[in-house]
Amino acid sequence: MSKQVAYLGPKGTYAEKAAHILSKLANFQTPIFVPCNGLYSVIKSLAYNNCDAAVVPIENSVEGGVTSTLDALWKFPEIFINKAIVLPIKHALISDGELSIISEVLSHPQALAQCSEWLSENLPNAISLPTNSTSEAVNMVKGSKFRAAIGSKSLIQIEGLKELAFPINDVSGNCTRFVLLSKESNSKLANIASFAFSLISNKPGALLKAINHIANFGFNMSKIESRPSKRELGEYIIYIDLEINDQNNIENLFELKNKLKPLCKNFVDFGNYFSENVELD
Repeated sequence: MSKQVAYLGPKGTYAEKAAHILSKLANFQTPIFVPCNGLYSVIKSLAYNNCDAAVVPIENSVEGGVTSTLDALWKFPEIFINKAIVLPIKHALISDGELSIISEVLSHPQALAQCSEWLSENLPNAISLPTNSTSEAVNMVKGSKFRAAIGSKSLIQIEGLKELAFPINDVSGNCTRFVLLSKESNSKLANIASFAFSLISNKPGALLKAINHIANFGFNMSKIESRPSKRELGEYIIYIDLEINDQNNIENLFELKNKLKPLCKNFVDFGNYFSENVELD
């Protein structure tokens, strides 16, 4: 039976590329790819059993954590990360018009942020307009001479537009980590473990005590990030990624989590998984 894989659509986004790569790595046979409108809709479709798996961006090397993804993972603790890939991101400015007359630039908020310096230098008077995806932005500029979109070069062929500039991202090493989500957890083979927690007490040293447990077990944190709980001012959720290797294995990770949980008001385990770098053609 084919698995349905939701991703941030429409077609042509980096998320679609990631969905194809991650589905292949997961050995999905003839997967059916389902584009969704908005990151929350992608994860909600998995949470409500409308698909078998979902692919979403979780972290960018320039802009940090993708907050919509992090918030949704906290909200739906029955969802786990199974695999991850890191894709290089190279944005193009795409339009029907000419660079000299562009007055509006459309794209996903992350893409706009990743190209903010280039836009400031080359289109200082243009208005930035956020869209649900880079692909949606490119579709919205068709037929307009004064609008341009930021997106993948592959969208130029799909929509029949032209490239005004490439690459325009501010950092040449710009990359995004995409994750494959499902309701099945992997507990054995992994090089990253991800989880989040909120603390019982908001007192001096409370977070340090939790971090010390991680240090005492010898784990290296490849990420630590905080997000507001959205319940009250000053209450935060701490998101952590740990590196797993021969010295810091799954058994030690299990013991660490047992040490951390008594300190936490809520603890959500996102799973253990392999993350690898992938080069695009």
